[in-house]
Amino acid sequence: MRLPKEFLQRAVLDSLELKRKFFSAHSDDISAFCEELKQAKSAGKKVLIFGNGGSAADAQHFSAELMHRVERSPLLVRALALHTDTSLLTAYANDEDFKHAYAHQIEVLADPGDIAIAISTSGNSANIVEALRVAREKQCKTIGLLGRNGGKAKEFCDRAFVVPHESTPRIQEVHGMLIHLVCQLLEENL
Repeated sequence: MRLPKEFLQRAVLDSLELKRKFFSAHSDDISAFCEELKQAKSAGKKVLIFGNGGSAADAQHFSAELMHRVERSPLLVRALALHTDTSLLTAYANDEDFKHAYAHQIEVLADPGDIAIAISTSGNSANIVEALRVAREKQCKTIGLLGRNGGKAKEFCDRAFVVPHESTPRIQEVHGMLIHLVCQLLEENL
């Protein structure tokens, strides 16, 4: 299939403009988020990241870069993408309820001062909202990489990066760039 030039140009321009507006609006929050991650690393705290579908892939990507590196220097942040323990995730979802699968892991793994990062393009997934609620109870710092209007998850986030768009691919493109920029800033400042 041949991609029409108009479709391609419209998608690229939409993505570029969305990124320009988002990063202009959130530059101070991005700096503060990097500082929080830096302090968590210094204090030996954990970063627990979770999402569904493509956002789970982003969570895994973020975790890998925090544990390893983006370009040059290892970051060595204690990070874990919660969906990667498939035996636990599927057992808990089967035996209990998928709505609580991430919340259960946070209940067991999180300590006060850890950082819980939710990634969701809608902000309304019940398992994401529940995990953030439990993270707050556990006195974790809660961060949201969210889309649309932030959904229900936004109210449980100490810091919410909301991409105000209706297209899941465009939202995920901004989330991906945010993940890279945060890790690159950390690399420069550790």
